Amino acid sequence: MSSIATKLGDTGQTSLAGGKRVSKGALRVETYGTVDELNAALGYARSICADPDLAAATLAIQQDLFKVGAALATPPESRKGDAPVTETMVELLTAQVYALEALPGLLSDWSVPGGDPAGASFDLARTIARRAERHVVRMDEEGEDVGPFVLAYLNRLSDLLWLFGRKLEVEAKSQAALRQLNGMSGPRWSRAW
Repeated sequence: MSSIATKLGDTGQTSLAGGKRVSKGALRVETYGTVDELNAALGYARSICADPDLAAATLAIQQDLFKVGAALATPPESRKGDAPVTETMVELLTAQVYALEALPGLLSDWSVPGGDPAGASFDLARTIARRAERHVVRMDEEGEDVGPFVLAYLNRLSDLLWLFGRKLEVEAKSQAALRQLNGMSGPRWSRAW
């Protein structure tokens, strides 16, 4: 077996899918690196999540994130076949969002992350997903092709991860609602600060 230490990156360059060499500081590299960071954060969240349904859903998301990373690591000139991120992938996340939103007590208020360790780990992953989403927006604004569904996938994923955190807090009977912590009352989503 050959070593993973190829030394090809020692000069600050890396290869995109297809072999094109670019700076490790390039926005495309930063973006797929952020998706890799998100996948690692989700691995941690899954490892401490006691909810078997959320853990299974998280593993499926992690597998999909390899497709997202591949789409981002492949410049348009080396793309072959269909884009790896599909509308169906976005629709599956949307269906999960709707299912979780229907659970009682889940959408009662904004929350302060940290009411439950596993919930907090999903909140951390959510913020990484939002950063990846911002990078994709910048790529698009700079004329970089990222495929038609990458942005929608990351946007929906960050919504879903927020709901994962809330579900775990509800199951743990955590008191993390922002209005409660601030001694405020009023309708849900009202000003809590």
